[in-house]
Amino acid sequence: MAEKNGPATAGRAPTADRPTRIRNVAVVGPSGTGKTTLTEALLFHAGATTRQGRVEDGTTVSDFDDVETRQGRSVNLTLSPFQWGDIKINLLDTPGYADFLGDQRAGIRGADAVLFLVSAVDGVDARSRLAWDECAAVEVPRAIVITKCDHPRADFPGVVAQCQEAFGADSLPAFVPVRSGTGDATTLTGILTLLSQRYYDYSSGTRHDATPPEDLTLEMEGERAALIEGIIQESEDEALMERYLSGEDIDAASLADDLRAAVARGGFHPIVPVSATTGIGVLELLDEIPTAFPSPVERSARTATDATGRERAVPCDPDGPLVAQVLKTINDHYVGRISLVRVLSGRLAADATVRVSHARVDTDPQRLADSDERVGAVSAPLGKQSRSAGEVMAGDICAVAKLSQAETGDTLSAPQTPLRLEAWSFPEPLLPTALRARSKADEDKLAQAVAKLSEEDTTLRVEVNAETHQMVLWCLGEAHLDLVMDRLANRHGVAVLDEPVRVPLRETFTVPAQGQGRNVKQTGGHGEYGVCNIEVEPLPSGSGLQFVDKIVGGVVPRQFIPSVEKGVRNQMEQGVVGGYPVVDIKVTLYDGKAHSVDSSDRAFQRAGKLALKDAAERSTLTMLEPIDTVSVLVNDEYVGAVMSDLSARRGRVLGSEPAGNGRTVIRAEVPELEITRYAIDLRSVSHGTGTFTRSYLRYEPLPPQLAQKHHDADDAP
Repeated sequence: MAEKNGPATAGRAPTADRPTRIRNVAVVGPSGTGKTTLTEALLFHAGATTRQGRVEDGTTVSDFDDVETRQGRSVNLTLSPFQWGDIKINLLDTPGYADFLGDQRAGIRGADAVLFLVSAVDGVDARSRLAWDECAAVEVPRAIVITKCDHPRADFPGVVAQCQEAFGADSLPAFVPVRSGTGDATTLTGILTLLSQRYYDYSSGTRHDATPPEDLTLEMEGERAALIEGIIQESEDEALMERYLSGEDIDAASLADDLRAAVARGGFHPIVPVSATTGIGVLELLDEIPTAFPSPVERSARTATDATGRERAVPCDPDGPLVAQVLKTINDHYVGRISLVRVLSGRLAADATVRVSHARVDTDPQRLADSDERVGAVSAPLGKQSRSAGEVMAGDICAVAKLSQAETGDTLSAPQTPLRLEAWSFPEPLLPTALRARSKADEDKLAQAVAKLSEEDTTLRVEVNAETHQMVLWCLGEAHLDLVMDRLANRHGVAVLDEPVRVPLRETFTVPAQGQGRNVKQTGGHGEYGVCNIEVEPLPSGSGLQFVDKIVGGVVPRQFIPSVEKGVRNQMEQGVVGGYPVVDIKVTLYDGKAHSVDSSDRAFQRAGKLALKDAAERSTLTMLEPIDTVSVLVNDEYVGAVMSDLSARRGRVLGSEPAGNGRTVIRAEVPELEITRYAIDLRSVSHGTGTFTRSYLRYEPLPPQLAQKHHDADDAP
């Protein structure tokens, strides 16, 4: 089916003289399917590395730092370009864990096709379906790679059936694995190409063309017929089906062309079995990438917006104006800032000046202005190696050094014709963790380190809560938090402690009360004199403060009435019982006293504060907690479990509605105190299928037993 190519020389930078000889391929799949292992196998068998999983200097291929080794999972989007014959292949290895969804989305959008991995042992699970949906959202062509086919528990036919049930009937094997032996003692020894019936024998440890056993071809006749029928159904040649039904033997070469066209349109998903550890299927996959996947020229042109707001098509043209997009930003401890960039049009050269158009202008007002910047070195990275590329044409992907202004999702274009590409959506971080420096010396380092991490990680949000005075990191999950903590400690050398996030509570009056603020101090010179009498009444939620002046006869001079209000507001912010701000009250100033010499703005501010405190002692206050409106998207089979969990969190389930594709949206109102760790808990309850959004709704009274618990915590030494 595919024309055979050959490996390149290890260590040589891959090249392409035109975009039609480039393939940009993302490796996508859930964690544990073997994405990084397959990437390393492809690089090794293509001759890009001298031993599997290593580059020539002995450093790992899979990451820019060794955090992946410590965590045991892929945490970064990484680029590995290599040569296969006259084709340059840019392999984008994407993380499979849900906490690194931002990098997965970047890899999918930076590619023109996807190798979608499914384990022959574990099969298709909920995480596979979610990853497939990410690919389907941008209609990227896909081939399904079933990995770990050498495993004793591998079930290739069973997993193929799962793929067809989950991803559609247009998912059909283009190859089948061949096992030798009897009973449970079989081993993977070869692979059969269904279309051409070419058989590759690996029983000797290397690949050899061999004559397929007659019983094997007969056994696979049904699978071959299904593949041919699937290709013909997707073919744009209407006469092909009639020829096939009439009994004509359609030649494999013609079918291969139709197969490639169907894959490029996204209407067909060939299945390829692979064992990355033994190499069986790796060479076949390398041969398929150039022939089955589209080049950048064949993909639909992207759309960009010019300075006037007009949309313009961006075709893959090396002679057109420069348009490129930053897929990933990395702050390397030794190299500095590195940007992975996909060039869509024109050419990107070292030392050129480009216009940086920011993607997140709506969410970050301080980054509204575009800016011109000089490009640093342009290279083709491979692990920790960097091979100079000089100039990169449209359709290619490269690493660019020292783009200090550009961040993930930003557009690089010619200053004379600036354009902005729409960035992909970044998942909202919903797991908060409060951090504090372990020592005084680490405080400044912590602020600088967190700023650098948030620059390169679009899914990390940092805020300093003005009320609780905590630095809060918002992450996507525990693995994401572990990554941030690892980089703070090992990359930036900052010692930090994490602590529970304090939810901002409120206090309010439940019954009316009167209070007097008496601020009388005689010091021999100018003293302080201010007396005010107030009445405090509770108001409905969200009313804030209503200040009413009922002074008669000038007992409190007009110029000091605003001072009383200012003092009341100041005390409301500080709290009167538990130290939480007071809200939703009506304060009426109805009496007071003043002194012709000693009364002042300061004296009556102090009197206003004392009056509110006095009223609080004569009334009953209740604590208020913030309530969030929560929307949970989950697979139908977990709706009951999620609703029960929300109810256990003191939530009010408002209803649910179908979202299509076997998923349901559940809407609820839940106390914020109960969902600080919901990003972790929902993943457990829904078996990894659930996502949610949350937004502040209102404050409501905290149940008395919980209010007492918070009072006791505040009073503890």
